Amino acid sequence: MYLGEDPKRVGQGYDDHPSTHYSWNSRVPNSATVQAGDTIVLWDGKTLLGLSVIEDIKTGTGTADVSSCPKCGKADIAERKTMTPKYRCWTDTCKFEFEEPHVETVDVTTYRSQHEAGWIDLRGQVTAPELRALCEQPKSQNALRRLRWEDFRNRVETGKNATSLNIVDKARKVIAGGHSERMVRVRKGQAAFRASLLEAFGETCAFTGPMPASVLDAAHLYSYAAKAEHAEAGGLLLRKDVHRLFDLGQIAIDPKTLTLDVTPETRAYPVYDKLHGQALTMALDKKHHKWVKEHWVMHRVQSQAIIPGQVTGTQTALTV
Repeated sequence: MYLGEDPKRVGQGYDDHPSTHYSWNSRVPNSATVQAGDTIVLWDGKTLLGLSVIEDIKTGTGTADVSSCPKCGKADIAERKTMTPKYRCWTDTCKFEFEEPHVETVDVTTYRSQHEAGWIDLRGQVTAPELRALCEQPKSQNALRRLRWEDFRNRVETGKNATSLNIVDKARKVIAGGHSERMVRVRKGQAAFRASLLEAFGETCAFTGPMPASVLDAAHLYSYAAKAEHAEAGGLLLRKDVHRLFDLGQIAIDPKTLTLDVTPETRAYPVYDKLHGQALTMALDKKHHKWVKEHWVMHRVQSQAIIPGQVTGTQTALTV
């Protein structure tokens, strides 16, 4: 499990969006150890923002400007907002103060996580001092630091504004199955697949009713990663938030009654509780039923056989 923050990082910026993706490079300690299936906890240096489970990590190449102390050459430096000189070296044996750092451009491997599907917004629920104290090494300044997951989870689930993190277990289970069970993102032919669903069903979410087309996703009733094709009658239009919950099995369709089954932890939110037991807003044909049953077996029948604590993938990153 990792906690990532680097308030002393100078001259670097990323186009991060907490609820969807986070970027880092090979200059960051532990950069290559984070994997799909790990939980990622995000903060802004002052407070907790939220967490999710990494669905995929895209790698590439690039360059980075590395700022260092002009005296000792170490990169452990900080920009000071009100004091002069502007910078200070934090290396124990140096502590040099200076106006401008030495800057060198180096080649790096780039990493970018995708973690949109399981995002849980926890903004403000845990303070920065609490988060640092929950690290295995609270004084570490590495950008990715190990976080004590069980202690962190207990804090979120039992403290003020307690929030269940059971969705994390479900997401890890889905991803732990490997590529054949990985949560679905956009694939080749997705635009045409969505267009065909809009033509067939109109601007209507199968769970919540009429919606603007801009908030409707083409949701597969099966694992696209396993099939590698857009099967006939294999999809429905779903509002973006219920699509995420459907991917994670937090909402499923009972194949016997064709009504919505919402997990207890998700029913804690009134907007989703009212969906439980509701019929679909559109009729399904026999071809749909096959895929509905597969989804049900994966997220209801199989999950009942999982023993708590046996899910793999326990690393967590807390990042700026």
